[in-house]
Amino acid sequence: MKVRKGLGTSKYGPGVEIELTGDDVAIAIDAYLVAHNIYVNGPRTITVNGNLCKFGSVYVDPSGFVTHEGELLEG
Repeated sequence: MKVRKGLGTSKYGPGVEIELTGDDVAIAIDAYLVAHNIYVNGPRTITVNGNLCKFGSVYVDPSGFVTHEGELLEG
């Protein structure tokens, strides 16, 4: 997972970009299920739009911020 200043060019700032591997996306989906009281034990295959996910990203708008490893990244 990579967290860095975004490449946006809005007048409010570049935002923050969080790059995720396919494994990161699968873990996030699994955590979402747990947060909704759904527990899966054993091997599983998680797909996105019917395919294994190779990568994903989260773009945080310039009006937001991210705290990562104690560092504040503002958009």
